[in-house]
Amino acid sequence: FLGFAAGVMVAASVWSLLIPAIEEAESQGVPGWLPAAGGFLLGVGFLMALDSVMPHLHLGADQPEGHSSSWKRTTLLVLAVTLHNIPEGIAVSVPIYQATGSRRRAFVYSFLSGLAEPLGALLGWLVLRPIMSDTLFGLLFAGVAGIMVFISLDELLPAAREYGEHHL
Repeated sequence: FLGFAAGVMVAASVWSLLIPAIEEAESQGVPGWLPAAGGFLLGVGFLMALDSVMPHLHLGADQPEGHSSSWKRTTLLVLAVTLHNIPEGIAVSVPIYQATGSRRRAFVYSFLSGLAEPLGALLGWLVLRPIMSDTLFGLLFAGVAGIMVFISLDELLPAAREYGEHHL
């Protein structure tokens, strides 16, 4: 399921985010690849920076990554899942179930991590509303694509390989 979620995220990044970002830039008379590549790299860089500073725990790891923290192992796991929250419910619930062995915890923590999306949408709307344009919209789409591909390659595919047949 983790490999499937990674594949869905990469496909969605290309077809639903990068291609519309390229088309939007071209409709504005800008070379389509330029803002798309820039936004993509900004998205990857943003998540790499978060990944290096936020305390979090990867599945199967004994030591947390990011800044040191006195938080419990489960707290670090929930923070990591929340940080990487995306619309793929599988990518959220499966790792929690693997870490805790509890279906109830997997459901509750997945539900709670999903609250990051409406809060992020509200924050984005408040910050970007005064400066939103078609060009910025395309740049943001490309940035989200970079974030999703980074999550797929850095988190989901390695976890899928660790817990199953990596070719699948």
